[in-house]
Amino acid sequence: MMNWIFLGLVIFGVVAAAFNGKMDTLTKSTFDAAKSAVELAIGLIGIMALWLGMMRVAEEAGLVKALSRLVRPIMKRLFPDVPADHPAMGSMISNIAANMLGLGNSATALGLKAMQDLQSLNPDKETASNAMIIFMAINATAITVIPATVIGLRASAGAANPTSIIGTTLISCTTASIVAVTSAKILQNIGPYRKEKKA
Repeated sequence: MMNWIFLGLVIFGVVAAAFNGKMDTLTKSTFDAAKSAVELAIGLIGIMALWLGMMRVAEEAGLVKALSRLVRPIMKRLFPDVPADHPAMGSMISNIAANMLGLGNSATALGLKAMQDLQSLNPDKETASNAMIIFMAINATAITVIPATVIGLRASAGAANPTSIIGTTLISCTTASIVAVTSAKILQNIGPYRKEKKA
């Protein structure tokens, strides 16, 4: 779907430029944007290597495990249908902890593992369970304490203080997570969205 949307935007832009006699401007802007994208990507290599390296050291030092212990009591209340000793609980907690540290690659793998584990508890394999929906809401709005990617982008773009985004990112992610989880919890108890437990 997104490919069709982008293709439509490109075609619309080309047609509009041709109609208004701005093809030379369109061509110049296209090459300038491509050049800027390459410069941005190269500039990101060093910043991302530094942050991801630091986060990997923190992960190896046990910071992910410490965060896991911190969020475990909350997880038990958010996922009452998931047994505390089930592998799904460990995968979800590790995924959330990795997201909090900005470990995107690790978080993705752990998120996929968590979904597989949750599916093993799902009595209706064709429909997402309440636990899967809540986890998806948390994952999509991932609370991030250290947004390494955004910091890298700001640094590459020449921001005076790239790390100043940390506070606002934390507030926005936390707010989004609270709204998403609350909405999912409310909808789970409303008629057409309520899933009856099988005996």
